[in-house]
Amino acid sequence: MAEPFICKIASLQEMNTKWDYEIAHSGADRENWIVWKKRNMENYRQGYIIPYYGILEGTIICEATAMLHPDIVQNSSGLVDSHTVYLSAFRTIDGFQGKGYFSRLFHFMINDLRHRGFTRATLGVEPDEKKNRAIYAHYGFTEWIKSDQEHYPDGTVIDVEYYGKTLK
Repeated sequence: MAEPFICKIASLQEMNTKWDYEIAHSGADRENWIVWKKRNMENYRQGYIIPYYGILEGTIICEATAMLHPDIVQNSSGLVDSHTVYLSAFRTIDGFQGKGYFSRLFHFMINDLRHRGFTRATLGVEPDEKKNRAIYAHYGFTEWIKSDQEHYPDGTVIDVEYYGKTLK
């Protein structure tokens, strides 16, 4: 019998597996992904992030990360504090998109964060990512906070718009 879809907080071993997958499929951005893996593994060990994974039949098919500490969030003012969590790394493997798996993971994550005492969530999106902006608006991220720029490890600079929502 096939395993059902499960939502969970990832273990260090699961994180390592997922990051290795991302690095293997990253193409020209490989060096950025290697740096991001190292940072995220350390942030996990420090208790600065909570990685949430959606797993189907033993395979990690979607993920999201809650960032809990302002020192690890670029442009963190107004985005993360003791009651506000910054959400990032929303990803679903091709072939599983649009089937409700990420929605289930998102609701699992929000419920967990509410139980941990968070009352607000924020996220960032590049202005030209219209599909992602529409998805985030669907999840209630309609309160515009600010626009700024973020820097990748390789020096790439991207424009980002930040949005928030109250956790109910």
